[in-house]
Amino acid sequence: MDHTSVFLRKFLYDEGIDADLRRLIHTISVGGKYISALLQAANRKMAGTQNTSAEDQLEVDKQADIILKDMITSLDYVHDYASEEQEKSITTTHKKPKFSVSVDPLDGSSLIDVNLAVGTIVGIYPSEELINKGRYIQASLYILYGPLTTLVYTSGKGVHEFVLCPEGEFVLTKSNIRMKEQGSIYSPGGLRSEWIESHRNFIDDLVITDYKLRYSGGLVPDFNQILMKGGGLFSYPALKKSPEGKLRLLFELYPLAFLCEQAGGKATNGTQNILDLTLEKLHQRSPVYIGSKHEVEKAASYHKPPKAVKAVKATKPPKVTKATKASS
Repeated sequence: MDHTSVFLRKFLYDEGIDADLRRLIHTISVGGKYISALLQAANRKMAGTQNTSAEDQLEVDKQADIILKDMITSLDYVHDYASEEQEKSITTTHKKPKFSVSVDPLDGSSLIDVNLAVGTIVGIYPSEELINKGRYIQASLYILYGPLTTLVYTSGKGVHEFVLCPEGEFVLTKSNIRMKEQGSIYSPGGLRSEWIESHRNFIDDLVITDYKLRYSGGLVPDFNQILMKGGGLFSYPALKKSPEGKLRLLFELYPLAFLCEQAGGKATNGTQNILDLTLEKLHQRSPVYIGSKHEVEKAASYHKPPKAVKAVKATKPPKVTKATKASS
């Protein structure tokens, strides 16, 4: 390993962030190492259970959740652990908690049996603000389990990527990652037959302007591609039968929206910024358009209600008088 390599722990220290937040992020990264090892063991066995969204669970789904839950809730400054795999959040009995944590332990696990990339998504909030708005988020990260295991993180001071090296350390590979104002790729989620008209028209616009389709069906790898390629758009819209879309606000969209904004991008539900949406229930869903500002704002232009046309007040024809007759 290069002696000049910057390890995750040192990078977090040099950023000057809160010591407990540093330890929390490092703990999550260690959990990611265990999950990476689980995936390399090719554990594709179905667990015979479903999560709170009635999705069949793999055994590795449950194991990933257990690993993160046990590691995170053991920290004496964590108040809540909320998992996409569990119906309710877990509140600890720690006396002086500082943080609440939301986790999607293994997003995209349905892709494991075909050997495509999957990921872990984490959001970190003040202890009292788990159920509120995304603007309270203090840090977010995702871990991508692909040909390499990478961790992409922000604490509000830019977006940075680390790669898990054979020696077992996450090492800095890219810092201050930025998106361009406009990209050239798009990842459209949901069945086209279920798209609402405004979204279909928007995607058709991207197609005829030569955007390249790049879609694996996994949120983390598809968002990561847009981020690392410098721009583009991932979308999962409101659907005819599911007007709230598919993706969860707390577990997936708040953390990725924070990362996206820190990289100079934007994330909306079509009209409102994702981080400004109020979370009213733990597993709340939302449509999402996330990526470069140009594409996200173009999507918004398709979702605006048409302007009302003002009625023109009818005017009576001028009254004909004897004087006007004479002058004519």
